[in-house]
Amino acid sequence: MEDKQSYWSENLRLIFICLAIWFVVSFGFGLLLVEPLNEIRLGGYKLGFWFAQQGSIYTFVGLIFWYGKKMNDLDKKYNVEDA
Repeated sequence: MEDKQSYWSENLRLIFICLAIWFVVSFGFGLLLVEPLNEIRLGGYKLGFWFAQQGSIYTFVGLIFWYGKKMNDLDKKYNVEDA
């Protein structure tokens, strides 16, 4: 029972980390901090615009791969990996 609790607790921690990063990138960088970020240019585009259009997508895709790797590691740690 303790292993199930620990596994679920670590899984929830990973989910909350992903949600926090998602929130900061999409809402924080894409909406709240867009004006200060627009002072910086990335590839000829304003950074605030870039985060709202492209940066958030790249971050989300990166989060998918990161979460997948971390969950595989967690599955191996608790011996619940697929055969």
